[in-house]
Amino acid sequence: MASGSHDSGGKNKSLETARRLLEETSPAESDSLPSLPSGFYDAFVLRGIRVVQALQPGTLLCHFTVPSRLLNSGGFLHGGATASLVDLVASAAFTTAGLRTRGSPLEMNISYLDAAFADEEIDIEAKVLRAGKAVGVAIVELKKKSGKIIAQARYSKYLGAAKL
Repeated sequence: MASGSHDSGGKNKSLETARRLLEETSPAESDSLPSLPSGFYDAFVLRGIRVVQALQPGTLLCHFTVPSRLLNSGGFLHGGATASLVDLVASAAFTTAGLRTRGSPLEMNISYLDAAFADEEIDIEAKVLRAGKAVGVAIVELKKKSGKIIAQARYSKYLGAAKL
């Protein structure tokens, strides 16, 4: 995880940066999405996500109600949508540690363990394991309210050399 001191003002700023990255990219109740192609996909997947808290720098907890638009033909959360949630929420977790997030994902390994259905409320927690000068690694879990794990992921991303 990134080193350095984090005062409460810095923590709040990092949380607000993560909130903007996830929530403001996704109009909560609006049917109007950004024009294609810029921003469409992120808004399509993230619409309705709620950032609950940055538990500590590098750890982010979100709530998400599974929308029917993200279901596969079997009637549960699509694996690609799950992968997108992992990518986007992990990226936001890096911002809570004061790191830039404009780099590219390098690797993602996801274990799909259970299904999530339409209108089911799930928790998504991302935790930065390591953030070096150029590469960051995080883990992400999607869980049902019962605590049952839907998916676990390990995610690495190119961060670049500059801090926020």
